[in-house]
This record gives sequence, C-alpha cells and structure tokens, in this order.
Amino acid sequence: MIEQWLNTAAGDAAGRLMKITSLAAGEGGFSGYGMKSKVQQLIWLLRCAMYPNIYSAALVRPQALRAFVTGKLQEAAELLSEMCACVMTATCTQQIKGTADCDACAEKAEAAACAFMDSLCDIAKTLNTDIQAAYEGDPAARSNEEILLAYPAFEAISIFRLAHRLFELQVPLLPRMMTEYAHQLTGIDIHPGAVIGDYFFIDHGTGVVIGETTVIGRHVKLYQGVTLGAKSFANDENGNPVKGVKRHPQVGDHVVIYAGATILGGDTVIGDGCVIGGSVWLTHSVPAGQVVYNR
Repeated sequence: MIEQWLNTAAGDAAGRLMKITSLAAGEGGFSGYGMKSKVQQLIWLLRCAMYPNIYSAALVRPQALRAFVTGKLQEAAELLSEMCACVMTATCTQQIKGTADCDACAEKAEAAACAFMDSLCDIAKTLNTDIQAAYEGDPAARSNEEILLAYPAFEAISIFRLAHRLFELQVPLLPRMMTEYAHQLTGIDIHPGAVIGDYFFIDHGTGVVIGETTVIGRHVKLYQGVTLGAKSFANDENGNPVKGVKRHPQVGDHVVIYAGATILGGDTVIGDGCVIGGSVWLTHSVPAGQVVYNR
C-alpha cells in the first residue's frame, strides 16, 4: 500500500500542497532557504565581534583579538548584505515577478548593511548601559560575565537592539525573525519596532511582552510577566486591522513595573519615576511620581 502511495499519490499530493501553500507564501518568488539558520549565524557573528571571549567558540589570545574581531565583522557584513538583498528583492513592489535580482534592491541592501555595521559601536555602548543596569538592579548578579552568559533578559535585549537598528533602516522581515528567535530562546517578546532607552533591565523576564509602538524611556526596570500591549484595534473598510498607528503605551524615565502588570493603549502614558505594582491592569495614564498598586 505504501509503495502505491509513493509511486502515484505522492506526486498528486505535492501538486495540491504547493497550490495551497503558495496562497500563504505569495507568488513573488521569495525563498526562506536557510534564512532562520542565517539569522542565528548573524547574531552569533555580531556577538563574537562585540564580546569575543564570551561568545567565541575558543579562547582568543590578546595578540589575535583585533584580527579575530575584524574577521567576524567582515563575515557579518557579507552575510547581512546577502540577507538584506534576499528580503528586499523579494518584497520590492517594482520588481517584475520571476526575475532573480534587482539592481536597485541590491544597492539598497548593501547600503543598509553598511549603515548597520557602522552603527555597531553605538549599539555596543547602549548594551553596556543595559549590562550596568542589570548588575546594579539585581543583588544576585555577581559579575558582568554572569549577565552576558546567564541572563535571558540580556539575551533578548541584545538581540532586540540589533534588530531595532535594522528596523530603523527599513529592512523587511529580518528584524522580526531576530526578535522572534530571542522570544523562542527566552520567553521575552520584544517587537523590533519598539523604542527603548538605555539602562534597560528586565528581571527574570519570562512572559514579558513589549508591542511594536511602545516607547520606553531611560533607566526602566520590568519584572516577569509584564505586558505593554494594545487595546482593541481599529479596522479599515474591509474589516482588517489598521496598521502603522500608535497602539502601545509610553513609559517615562526611571519607572519600575512589577510582575504581571498589564498596561494597554496607545494613548496611555506612564510618567517619569512611577512605580506600577504587580498584577495591576492599566488602560489610563499615570502622572509622574505616582505609585499604583492593587488594594
């Protein structure tokens, strides 16, 4: 019976399956070939360049450090340019279907990759503030190395910082793939479109959700299970959610939000210096310096 299926039904099933999945994937010719593994490789290369003896596969001697970092940056730049070209060509509205490349898209991809690589020092400086915030904000932290190697929050935040820069450069798809990879690893879901200031720390982290249009100030600390989300969506004339509008809260500087708190809405503003208690549900703004908790 299985022989008969292999010889006859398999081909028919393949044709039907290809027709069904083409409706979901579109007909633009985009291939995700190896893209997930390339995203992981890119993240590893960038981390090796920023923190060589933390993420490198082997010890790098001081005399070889510059050459090692240079090599990793070169590998990352080439890989990122290739990935940007893939997603930009696939999503280009001017591209003629069926063509394999687009000169304009290739140029944009190279420009985006170069701009991103030029931003890496600034990203690393911001990540250093996040490490400092974790060390100063958690009595259990014994060293920066512990934070780099053992804290899921730094895993998620570091990937977010990289993805957010690509999001700013209007690179499609890749930023979301990067933060969803972090989500899989850590249980922390930060959309790459969120804007987050320096000295950011998430303690424990599991279950944190930060939506696309969230704006977070400097020196903010979140605990596990915090949601910075949207209320109900506005729909267009076809009943589809309207995209590109502010849907998520704004959080000021020096704010602490404790475990399980939910703050919703694009017009919700949490003022500077506020403390939001555990399991609080908020859909309205809170003035600066207030303490909000469940009675």
